[in-house]
Formats: sequence, structure tokens, C-alpha cells
Amino acid sequence: MQEHYDFIILGTGLKECLLSGLLSVHGKKVLHMDRNDYYGGASASLTLEQLFEQQGKGEAPPAELGRSREWSIDIVPKYLLAGGRLVKALTHTNVTRYLDFMSVQGSYVTRKGKVRKVPATAGEALKSSLMGPFEKRRMAKFLEFVRDFDPEKPETAKGLDLKAQPMSEVWAKFKLEPDTVDFLGHAMGLYLTDEYLERPGIECVDRIRLYVESLARFGNSPYIYPQYGIGDLPQAFARLSAIYGGVYMMRKPIEEILFNEDGTVRGIKSEGEEATCDVLIGDPSYFSDYVEATEKIVRAICILQTPIAGTTGSAQIIMPQKQLGRKNDVYVTAQTHDLMTVAKNYLLGFASTTVETENPEAELQPAFDLMGPILHKFVTVSDYLVPVKEKLAGKKIYVTSSYDATSHFETTIDDVIKIYEEVSGEVLDLDAKIAQPGVDQE
Repeated sequence: MQEHYDFIILGTGLKECLLSGLLSVHGKKVLHMDRNDYYGGASASLTLEQLFEQQGKGEAPPAELGRSREWSIDIVPKYLLAGGRLVKALTHTNVTRYLDFMSVQGSYVTRKGKVRKVPATAGEALKSSLMGPFEKRRMAKFLEFVRDFDPEKPETAKGLDLKAQPMSEVWAKFKLEPDTVDFLGHAMGLYLTDEYLERPGIECVDRIRLYVESLARFGNSPYIYPQYGIGDLPQAFARLSAIYGGVYMMRKPIEEILFNEDGTVRGIKSEGEEATCDVLIGDPSYFSDYVEATEKIVRAICILQTPIAGTTGSAQIIMPQKQLGRKNDVYVTAQTHDLMTVAKNYLLGFASTTVETENPEAELQPAFDLMGPILHKFVTVSDYLVPVKEKLAGKKIYVTSSYDATSHFETTIDDVIKIYEEVSGEVLDLDAKIAQPGVDQE
């Protein structure tokens, strides 16, 4: 351990393991440590027994739920957008060789308390029950515009300057109704709030195009998911990092962060040994002095026996905030046995949102109402932690943020790429191919 590394990374959550893998395959010397004896940190997957022990009342799970290891329950459940940047990172690093993915069966949005399929093509818009006949045609025209728009061909912009005009003006151009704008922006553009309306229209158009292209890959929905749960992703990236020379040490408590006289980080101390580095990266739990809570996230894990009404199995459902009289969307996901995370004859239902009141669990009641009968429910509230830039300035320490309330990974990969490019000084080209090591050390 008493060596010098380009990077030392603390914590084996998905973000940290992604960074470790990316840095390793790009030739950096990495030491990756975790105080725990398991991978995943805040993005780990639990057995049924662990869920009841950690988030219940400490009691054993009922025998009728089956064997504990038939369950792999995400602490922070999120699906992957098939054409998104996380999937590109998986392909870029060839970590897909360690993982098997399944298509999520449906992508939905709620309207007046009922679950509706998100229409993602002009043809689907014309058949959708979300809108009246005239609005269907307007939405179909908008989706055709998204499909045909090419920034290199000004004639496809329909008289709009998408780089200069805000998205609110794009919606106005197509005369779309507020409810339609709501699900297009939140269920397809995957925006958390309505602040995007005053951002350049090109950003939202690109996001909706990504959604449509992701849907085209599998047909049922634009989302995919690793068999056996999200907890397998950090382990796959850890395995990848090791092949490229990364060093992993579990059960290693961090006793002290070491600094040079000029205030820059020098390394860490663990069990009396020191390791030095040029840059230190880690999750918020290792850097309490350098992070702050900006909001709280409430999450619920529910064990169900029947599919959510309006769905056929695994699903991603977005409940737009305006319909609920809120500032933030409520996110709902359902997982079935085909994803290898839940025993036969049962489903997992997850709900999450950003806390807005003094009664966080009650804020998820619309999601519970969607789920129907709930056999067991586990609710947690956690701080959303972000690094304080002023405290980290000049120290060569980079801290990832917590996982937000969304049920997809697009915001997660944004954080990873931002940190990677800052610490490496390189633009990450996810479309490039990585040279494979001469000997596979699997």
C-alpha cells in the first residue's frame, strides 16, 4: 500500500467505481479503497434478509417470501437509458462482458391518477389516450420535428433558433397544451423541474431525441437494467479496473487524509500505513467537512404481489409534479422476476422524490396509491449531499454528490464525466474504443 498513485478513490459506489474504471483504462495508476466489506456503498443491492435487518425493525423476513438470496434489492433503484451516456461508458470500457441486461417492459407517465404509456413516435402519439384528437396531431408534428431536426441543416429548424430561443418558445411554436408539455419535458426529456423551459431549446430537443432513439433499440421502453440489480455495476467496473492495474482494498478504514504544506492533498492513512497520490476522489461519506446537504430525498421499497395497474410488469413511471401540486416529480419503478431481483410471484415497487414537507412519507402516497396492495413497505429519508466548491478549491480533492430522486442514471453519469474531465484534463470520448490489455487477468 505504501506507494504513490495518480489517484486514490474512496468508496465503491457506482460513481466511484465508474471513475476508477475510466481512469484505469486510460492508463492511470489507481488505488481504490472502501471501509466496508461489500461493494456498492449507497448504490448497493441488498438480500431480503439485509433489507429487513437494515431498513425494517430488525426482524427476519416472513418465510413465504422465499429464500433471501432470491432477492437483490437496490437501495437506490435506477434504470439505464439504452442510448444514454452510462450505456456508452459501459461499451467504451467493454465492461459489458461482465453483465447481462434486460429490457424494461414499459415506460409510463400518469395522467389524472392513471398510468399511461409514454408515446414516443408520431404514430404512437396519434393512438395515445393521453390527448384529444387535435392535440395528438400537434404532438405528432413535434415528434416528427425532433426526428428530422439536424443542426447542420437550418431548414429543418422550422424557423426556430434552438441555440438561442428557450424551450418555452419551442412549445409555443407547436401550440402544445400544458399537460402535453408536462409529460414531454419530464417523462421524455427527463427534467427534474421546469427550469429547463428557459434554457436553450436545443438541450430539450436533444434529450427527447435520445429518449426516442433509446426506445427504438428495444421497442418496449427506452430503459434497460442489469440482471441481479444495480449492485452488479460497481463490481463489474471494479473488475475492469483490476485488469488494467487498479488496486482494490476492502475493509480499509481511512484514519486520516494527509496534506502537503501548501494545502494540497498528499494521500491517506489507513491502519498505520500511508499511500500518497496526486488526486483524491471519494463519496460524501468520507468528506463530511467538505459537503453540505442541499435537500432531502425520500425513498420507499415496497414488496407487491400484483403488477401496478396499467402496466404489464417491469416499468418506469413518472408522476409529473404539476399534476400533484408539487415542485418535484415523483418517480416509481417496478421490477419483476425476469430481472432476477425478486422471487417468483412477487414484485418490487420503488418510489422516490425530493422532500418538500415535514411529512416525507406522505409525499409518496400518490405512488403508493398506484401500487395497490403493499405487503411490506420500507421508507428512508436521506440528505442529498453535494461538495462545497469553496472548501475544496486548490486541494486536489474531488467529491461525488449523492444519488438524486430520479429513477434513471442520466444525472449520475453527468457527475462522473464532469469529475473525470476535471481531474484528467481530457475530454472523455465515449465513442472511442479502448485498447485491450495483452493478457486478460480475469
